[in-house]
Amino acid sequence: MMRTLPLIDELETALTSGTDSRRIEMLTRITDLFVGGAARYSDEQIGLFDDVMVRLVSTIEAKARAKLAHRLAPIANAPSSVIHMLAFDDDIDVAQPILKRSDRLEDPALLASANTKSQLHLFAISQRRSLSEAVTDVLVERGDREVVHSVVKNVGARFSDAGFRMLVKRSAGDDDLATIVGMRSDIPRPHFLVLLEKASSEVRARLAAENPQATSAIEGVVAEVVGGIRDDTRNSSPDFAAAQAAVERQNRVRRIGETEIYQYARDRKFEETAIALSLLCDTPIDVVERALLDPGAEIVLILAKVAGLSATTTKAILLLRAADRGMSAKDLDQALASFNRLQPDTALRVLSFFRTRTKKPPQPTAPRAVAVNG
Repeated sequence: MMRTLPLIDELETALTSGTDSRRIEMLTRITDLFVGGAARYSDEQIGLFDDVMVRLVSTIEAKARAKLAHRLAPIANAPSSVIHMLAFDDDIDVAQPILKRSDRLEDPALLASANTKSQLHLFAISQRRSLSEAVTDVLVERGDREVVHSVVKNVGARFSDAGFRMLVKRSAGDDDLATIVGMRSDIPRPHFLVLLEKASSEVRARLAAENPQATSAIEGVVAEVVGGIRDDTRNSSPDFAAAQAAVERQNRVRRIGETEIYQYARDRKFEETAIALSLLCDTPIDVVERALLDPGAEIVLILAKVAGLSATTTKAILLLRAADRGMSAKDLDQALASFNRLQPDTALRVLSFFRTRTKKPPQPTAPRAVAVNG
């Protein structure tokens, strides 16, 4: 570091009376010195480079700042202050390499940039090697189509439950986005089912093509296509399998009842709640899942009434739905009022109708078997 002293001695002269070219030349020499020995420098020494670079960066043109950003972006211990200065530069040519590659940027800086800067800045952030749920929430909410497509394609991006809900919402009318969202291996199953319900037949076909077992369903009517994909995703979902095993285990220990359903719903366990309701109401899981995903609350109320659930447990189930569908306090009060008026016999008759609708047609019977039965 002793050989940096002459450069530091020249700094004041360059800043006060030097030309732009002189300041850029000095910054280049300082940067060369840092890059050549970055791995060996202590925090104190890096701090010294930081102070010098910050003073020079604030005086040079964008082209020189962009060149510096490209050189510092891949260095893990690059001077922190100058990195942040470059990251928040309004000129995207300067900010882009830092936003995209620098490990010096942590979530607070990324969130500040994502909340205030241009779509080009957001696009650069979307391409980082890894992204937290907090950052992707902002990108999904504030980003334009190009930003959202980019972040969804990023295998290192993690999405919150709210983030996936927003992605499904934004997928409406955008087949390409619906497809890449649906193909993410980490999409929670409830969001995937909502995506299927809203998706075009083309998107359903693309998603079904990812699973050979679902391909034959595409040849049927739209409802059969969705049902076929739903069955396949349910059967192949580790979350559903784990939930089913847990509910069945609980049912063996003690028959599933209102206490268990209330607990599942309160803990926001979608699969467990659906499986337990299916078991308690002796109703196909597809009917229950449709009820929990449907914008209206009617079928949920019918299931709850048939299951003999209280208004308190029914409210917990409705609130579980609200996490994905949005339900105002007024809507909730109206739904509970309807639940209290609903008669068990009426609920049972309506549920019987839905059970019948979801029954699959019987498989063709082989001629030989018919002869035996005859």
